[in-house]
Amino acid sequence: MSVVRDLILQADDQLRYPSGGELRSMVDFLNGGARRLSVVRILTENEKKIVDEAAKQLFTRKPEYVAPGGNAYGQKQRAQCLRDYSWYLRLVTYGVLAGSTEMIQKIGLEGAREMYNSLGVPMPGMVEAMRTMKEAAITLLSTEDAALAGPYFDFLIQGMQTTT
Repeated sequence: MSVVRDLILQADDQLRYPSGGELRSMVDFLNGGARRLSVVRILTENEKKIVDEAAKQLFTRKPEYVAPGGNAYGQKQRAQCLRDYSWYLRLVTYGVLAGSTEMIQKIGLEGAREMYNSLGVPMPGMVEAMRTMKEAAITLLSTEDAALAGPYFDFLIQGMQTTT
């Protein structure tokens, strides 16, 4: 769930105290808390802007998604797509806060194939949607902050690719 928890559990599993290196990792993680919170604040406050830009990019690249017969054709279907984009953006913020991909894996990827397949949503489209969401989000962040958030988007994208 978080770097600190994971390091403590690892030491406990081995019936030992955390090593000096593990303690330094914890200090580094804790010292980066303000920066992680700042990144999450930017992503959270700009959720609508990020989601709208991601959808605009996706539907420009893949106009067949919003054409008659497409998975995002019609107001209801498009609204459901945008809802999912917001949900995945929220999962990325959880990862940034925790310094861990565990919640993205547990909440966002496990079962994604089954859910989207049952709804007839093509996974390659979701992968592309997550790429456009990353692009939209990264433009709002400094280079340093983008480097912090980027791996969580990448984990999500990679996880969706393996479910295709």
